[in-house]
Amino acid sequence: MTNPDRLLVDISALVESGQSNQMSLTVVVGGAVITGRLAPEAVWRERVSEVLNDSDRLGPFSAVFGAEPTDGGPEDGHGEPPAYLHFHLARILQGNIGIPETGGMYRVAIEDVSAWTVGDVSYSDH
Repeated sequence: MTNPDRLLVDISALVESGQSNQMSLTVVVGGAVITGRLAPEAVWRERVSEVLNDSDRLGPFSAVFGAEPTDGGPEDGHGEPPAYLHFHLARILQGNIGIPETGGMYRVAIEDVSAWTVGDVSYSDH
């Protein structure tokens, strides 16, 4: 098991404590570049739950995201440092495009991040 970057853990904890969704971050995970804004886990889960609830096929999964976290994050009441980054309005950069164009919802294990930078990396649709 790798040691998660303490600075990245602190950034995630600050996002969680401030209920802010304005922190832009770009990470490299397993060779993929993900760029977007961080959201508190509770906000992220609520948004994913809403999207799933609106789907005829995926509606039953909505309740899973509406349940209380059990993975040791700050939302579980145990005071553990965050183990995940919760991205919204995020894209996986592939060549000169971002997938999906409208941005997606990604959960990334902090211990899996091999590189990161503050900010949302721009890409070109041309």
